[in-house]
Amino acid sequence: MNSFSTIVEEIKDIVSSDFNSKKVFDKDIAQVLGITQMNFATMKKRNKIPFTELLDFCAVKSISINWILYGQSPESLIEATNKIYMIKYYNDINASAGGGSSIENESIEEVEIPEQFIAILGGEKELKNIEAINVSGDSMEPTFSYNDIVFINRKKNNFNKGGIFTIRTENGLFIKRIKIKENNMIDIISDNPEYTIQTLNQNEIKIIGQVVSKFGEVD
Repeated sequence: MNSFSTIVEEIKDIVSSDFNSKKVFDKDIAQVLGITQMNFATMKKRNKIPFTELLDFCAVKSISINWILYGQSPESLIEATNKIYMIKYYNDINASAGGGSSIENESIEEVEIPEQFIAILGGEKELKNIEAINVSGDSMEPTFSYNDIVFINRKKNNFNKGGIFTIRTENGLFIKRIKIKENNMIDIISDNPEYTIQTLNQNEIKIIGQVVSKFGEVD
C-alpha cells in the first residue's frame, strides 16, 4: 500500500488544475480532504491513511480507490479482473464509544473495495454479507482507532468462541471484544485497559455481526 506521503502527492497532481497552476501545499490537501491541518500533520507523522476522507474524495472525483492506495491504474484493473468490488458503507454511523445508531434505519452508500481486501474479507462470495462503519472513540485502541473504517460480517453472529463484534445494547452501538461466562452472562471488553469490563446478560445485547477486518490491514 502507498504511504501517506505518496497518496498526498497523487492527490496534489489530481487537484492541481483546481488551483490555477499554483503550487499545491499540504495545507491545501488537508482542506480538500476536510481534515484540520493539525490532524493532517499528525496523520503524516504516523503514516495513518485517512480512509474515510479518501473514499469520499474518490467518489467525488470518480477515481478508483485502487489507484490511490496501490498505484493501480483503472486500465490495469480492467485488464486484470474486469470487476469492481463494492460493499455497503454506512458513513454516518459510528461505533465503539456509543452513539446509539441503528444500522437498519441509516442511509447507505456503496464504496469500492480494493481487490487486495477481498481475500481477508472471506472471498468474493462473502461480500454480500459485509458492511462497513466508522469507529468513534478510543475504547478499542490500539486495535481500532478513531475514524477507522471496520468491516462487519453480518452472517458471523455466533459469539460462543468470543471475538470482536459490533453489538447493540440499550446504551448504543459498540465495537467490543466479548467473552462468554456462566449463567448466560457475557463480558463486554474494551481493548483499552483504561475502560472497565462490563458484564451483561445475553438477552441484553444484540449481535450485529463480527468485525473481520479494517481498512489498512492489507499490505
